[in-house]
Amino acid sequence: MASATQTASGPLIPQHIAETVFSAKSYTDDAVIYDAFKWLRENMPLGIAEVEGFDPVWVVTRHADIRQVEKDAKLFHNADFNPILNDRASDAFTREMTGGSVSGLASLTYMDPPVHQQYRMLTANWFLPGKISKLEDQIRVLARQSVEHFLSFDGECDFVRDFALHYPLRVIMTLFGVPPEDEPKMLKLTQEFFGGHDPEEQRAELREDPIVAAKMWAATLEDFFQYFDALAEKRRAEPQDDLLTLIANSRINGSPIGRDEANGYFVAIATAGHDTTSSSVAGGMHGMIAFPENFAKVKADPALIPGLVDEAIRWTSPVKHFMRNATQDTEVGGQLIRSMDRLMICYPSGNRDEAVFEHPDRFDITRSPNRHVAFGFGPHMCLGQHLAKLEMRILFEELLPHLAAVELAGSPKLVETNFVGGYKSLPIRFRKA
Repeated sequence: MASATQTASGPLIPQHIAETVFSAKSYTDDAVIYDAFKWLRENMPLGIAEVEGFDPVWVVTRHADIRQVEKDAKLFHNADFNPILNDRASDAFTREMTGGSVSGLASLTYMDPPVHQQYRMLTANWFLPGKISKLEDQIRVLARQSVEHFLSFDGECDFVRDFALHYPLRVIMTLFGVPPEDEPKMLKLTQEFFGGHDPEEQRAELREDPIVAAKMWAATLEDFFQYFDALAEKRRAEPQDDLLTLIANSRINGSPIGRDEANGYFVAIATAGHDTTSSSVAGGMHGMIAFPENFAKVKADPALIPGLVDEAIRWTSPVKHFMRNATQDTEVGGQLIRSMDRLMICYPSGNRDEAVFEHPDRFDITRSPNRHVAFGFGPHMCLGQHLAKLEMRILFEELLPHLAAVELAGSPKLVETNFVGGYKSLPIRFRKA
């Protein structure tokens, strides 16, 4: 395959490999993107990608290097640059919109210590496993309703569009405090928020714009902000027992949190709070179809469902990347990283690292230990991971007893995105138990 060349600052990734890793379209074809990641892990696990229109960035592909970068939030910052990979023109647009900041959203993703910890602690207790476990009965009711709807289809449906998209949305919006009638709006905005590179998700008036993804991001943020401004005001006047009330009334150092910070929280929960879980649910079903011995095993032994959940998350890896930058000269994976160098953390690659996972491309619900990095690692590790795993476990516990057999009824389709996304469509045929 392609050979490496050397720059003054580090090994330079072959152009077509770098373009593959950056391109949103690559992530619609597992063979394309995972072949590129495999080449990098074997030949250049930490190299520099120079793609026209983008800043040069280090591409981090090994599990161990990802964990090293993730665990030290002081040495590797999120927010000095954009924590999402954008081209220079898109970042310039964001700065123009924000008055100079590349941060388009005041969420935890865009925060560094010590501010990050202050804001994370506002909801950290709510997301603890002990607290989340008390929601099991409430979530199980929603799971049974969703499974009942699934079983109303006569042996064939689109597992994503007809089922997987809606249950995690229903769960998070119920706990969040968004009225059921507003859930379709939240789903549509989420798909636009993460789907700015996908022609099927782009708003018609922006489709031909060269920086359509950045403008989609800004437009959907404005829609989210208008919606949550009104809802937060209601929760301040009439508090309820929901997550929205907790955030709307939170205080830092005795003062109410700002509008931007509250909305940053709201948007993060209203988008990543269900989209990544939907993708993982669909990935779990696709994995059992592609490797049917797993379906047989979990049918015979439902105690394997927690393993199914973790493997679905690893195998799907809905979060494709986040960016970091070094705050001082340091070393990662044997390479000298200079202060302010940018790094692209490639979670799907880490989750297929042969040094950690035996036969990493196989879907194996008995994989143990399953030390995937799909939720990140260290101080920025996903707050909602325990909720996501709980709702997935409950869903499969309710669904699998009703399924005798399942197979593909068409080709799966993946969202065109290099940031967050997964399945767009998964046509299946099934036989009821």
